[in-house]
Formats: sequence, structure tokens, C-alpha cells
Amino acid sequence: MISSVAAFAYAPTTVPAASRAAATKMVSGLEAIDFESKPWGADSSISDKAGMEALAKKLNPTVGFWDPLGIVSEETSPETIGWFRHAEIKHGRVAMAAFVGFCVQANGICFPWNLQGPALGTNANTPVISFADISAAGGPCDQWDALPTSAKIQILGFVGFLEMWSETPFALANSGTKHYVRGGKPGVFPTFEGIPHPVPLNLFDPFGFTKKMTPERKEKALLAEINNGRLAMIGIFGMISASKGLIVPGLDGLGLPQYSGEVMAPFSELNSDLTFVPEMLKVIGTLGY
Repeated sequence: MISSVAAFAYAPTTVPAASRAAATKMVSGLEAIDFESKPWGADSSISDKAGMEALAKKLNPTVGFWDPLGIVSEETSPETIGWFRHAEIKHGRVAMAAFVGFCVQANGICFPWNLQGPALGTNANTPVISFADISAAGGPCDQWDALPTSAKIQILGFVGFLEMWSETPFALANSGTKHYVRGGKPGVFPTFEGIPHPVPLNLFDPFGFTKKMTPERKEKALLAEINNGRLAMIGIFGMISASKGLIVPGLDGLGLPQYSGEVMAPFSELNSDLTFVPEMLKVIGTLGY
């Protein structure tokens, strides 16, 4: 929910209802789009406002459909709804992982081996940095700042690859779906089949726990995932805010490690060897909000 609202400015534009039938037949020369599929159950086609209202009641019968910004209306296109639904599911999953990771790192829990060091066939002068060294830097945000440039590049590169792969039509077709703005199921992360380098496990459900679920059980689990993701988005924002000294009811009294840096800056002084990073560091804290 939070991530979807924050990303509203980048959503596909809506189209009039009169043009929707024609738009579903052909988009930029692509194949016909099937918006009649019901990936969340036999009684909810989530491609229009009615479908979103039905989903909202399943997620939270007390709150129901709450859309203060008026993002979803009778004129909102199925493409836009698919875009927002996918954004919420994806960011909810990331937030759940981030919340657990923040709790673990804030308590000083880390791997017992080295993050980097001399290895066979590499530069013998590579300094040894252990995960304990990173953990000793402070809270989770300080630990990110303490990561060497090579570690950050690998992490950001891996995230970029996952994002690219999740948007690839070939990969989505291998998983039996289409792009989420082309009539596919929002939230699907494709398998790694077709990658030249063997990948033993998939990112989503690597051990195949959901394959034997009944449709009813799977629908319930998917609804729970959205609710948990929404709570996690609020939780991780709360944790970061509390670590900056802000008052967050229920979190500001936990004694979280405080962070004096800039949470929106991906690189720190330790990464000054990267192009443009020194220039970026000069303006941190000087821009108005």
C-alpha cells in the first residue's frame, strides 16, 4: 500500500472505459490481453474497481476498500491496476525481508566467517574484512555504510538482475504467465529456467512448498502475504525512523542503535573510489525537503 502510493506518479495512465475494449485487443502490436482471468479465486476478477473492492474486503473486512487518493475509479485501466497490485506485492515482500534483517542486524547477529580476503588467484593484498567487523560498525544502517564498494556493487547488481529477469517476457512465459500489465498475474516471480548458468533454486518458493496447495489454501496464503507485506512496510519505515531519533510509538523505546548518516544515500565515504560518489557526498544534508 505505502509503496504503491509513493510510486503513483510513475504508474501507467488510465484510459476511458469506451477505449478499454479496443486497448485489450492490441497494445503496441502485442498479443491480445486477457483481463478475464481470476488469479485470486473464482469469485474475484481483479482488473477493475469492483475487483479491487472485493479484494479489499477479503484482506480486511473492517476497513474494506480505502482509497483516499482516488487512484482506482471506474475509469482506471486494467493495466494500471495490475501495475499497482504488482508494486504492492513486490515491495511488501522486500519489506518483510528488510524488517527481519533489520531486527537480526540490530541485535548484532552475523555470519561467523569473512566477508572478503585473499583467495586463490586473487590479489594477496586484499584486506580481510569479517562479517563481525561490519556488525561492529553499529546499527543496520551503519553496517550498510561500512560495506566495501565491491560488496555494494554486487548487491545492487544482483537486485538489478532480479528486477530485469522478473520483467522479461521469456522468463514469465516459462512460468505460465504474462507481464502484469499484459494480463498476467501480479506478484509472480518467474523461475530461473532458461538461464545458461545452472541455478539450483528459484527465488520464490525455492523448496516447492506451495505446489501441493489447494486453490483455496493458496488464495488464503496470498491474501495473508499482502497483509503481512503492508504491516512490514510500516514496520521497516518505523524502525528506520526510530533509529534516526524520531518518535515512533512502540519502537522509539526499544533502544535501537542510532544512525547519524543519510538513509537515502546508497554510498558512504568508504565508497569514494566510485565515480560521482565524492560529488554526491558533498550535497548530502544540504538539500531542502
